[in-house]
Amino acid sequence: MADDAELVVAGGGLVGMLLGVACAGADLDVAIIDRQDPAAMLDERFDGRTSAIAYGSRLVFDGIGLWPRIAAEAEPIREIRVADDESPFFLHYDRRELGPGPDGDTPLGYIVENRVLRRALFQCAQALPNLRLLAPRWLAATEPSPTGTVAVLADGERLRARLVAAADGKDSPLRREAGIRAVEWRYRQTGIVTTAAHARPHAGIAVEHFLPAGPFAILPMTEDRSSIVWTEDAELAPRILELPEPEFAAELKARFGGFLGDIEPIGPRWAYPLALMQAERYVARRLVLVGEAAHVIHPIAGQGLNIGIRDVAALAELLVDTRRLGLDIGEDSVVVQYQRWRRADALSLAAVTDGLNRLFSNTIKPIQAARDVGLSIVNQLPPLKRLLMRHAMGILGERPRLARGLPL
Repeated sequence: MADDAELVVAGGGLVGMLLGVACAGADLDVAIIDRQDPAAMLDERFDGRTSAIAYGSRLVFDGIGLWPRIAAEAEPIREIRVADDESPFFLHYDRRELGPGPDGDTPLGYIVENRVLRRALFQCAQALPNLRLLAPRWLAATEPSPTGTVAVLADGERLRARLVAAADGKDSPLRREAGIRAVEWRYRQTGIVTTAAHARPHAGIAVEHFLPAGPFAILPMTEDRSSIVWTEDAELAPRILELPEPEFAAELKARFGGFLGDIEPIGPRWAYPLALMQAERYVARRLVLVGEAAHVIHPIAGQGLNIGIRDVAALAELLVDTRRLGLDIGEDSVVVQYQRWRRADALSLAAVTDGLNRLFSNTIKPIQAARDVGLSIVNQLPPLKRLLMRHAMGILGERPRLARGLPL
């Protein structure tokens, strides 16, 4: 009996939709299952966040035909300035220090609103006849076997498939069902997200200002706007969020500074608890974990979505190559290769972001002095700065074809 789909993706968020579009675009039969109504997911109030898209991730978007749909609403990051509270020392990344890029003035990355990404992914999905979006539906369980797997929906429908990809978030029910444990903890921090308009143009400069409660990021958006990712003490954050508009604006301005002239918070405010999570393994029989089902990191370096994009690029390459050889995409050898490829990258970034947050989010004088000296030293070592910039751009290490600008 024929399969209903070769790949079932549990979760229609950014990573799940990206995986479905990448694989369906390479001729795999894909079904995406999500509990949310698509109309709700496309509502502008659904998610107020922006995402930092590294240059390597932009190449992935290019390779699957997504980038032309979002390019006009993606603001390039040309410089990054890192400052430590009131210290005179800083770190400055400038794209021009890397020389000419492969396509001209290649930026370090881009800032894109999540709603823009989601809308473009849905448009791509609708254009692919071999991709089905089953929503609002609920994947209740899976029944793996040596020869295939069955995705059991809550309404009783059963989908036969070769492989299930869990893109169902940090509290992944499929991860728990498979008995995969996770190392996790919550930071005593909350991420406050909003948008600010300002009098002066930002010139594509992103600012990361480390304050005692956590990093305060000012990320360049289109139309002389900036996305604010404001890390605050978890106990204080609810009170800040409930402030009347004038008082909230005053608190924002006190942290923002005056380098862009008068600023005004515009649009709603959102809050997200911050956490770290790493699954002990990324695979089980006929199951792989992608995105936040496998790993969650602190947003201090803006790499969370980029890790998920690299998961997608690696997994899509393995599945497409396996299928072209006429082999079973859900075989143990395939999923184990995916884990081997992706786990070290995610673990290293989790360690780096956790360490940076602990290093900068405190007021211990000897540590403050040491980190300020570190910033100054790095800023005066061009070879090290270029290496760090290339790492942030996602153009170092063993990269999947899509992340190297090559087609699947």
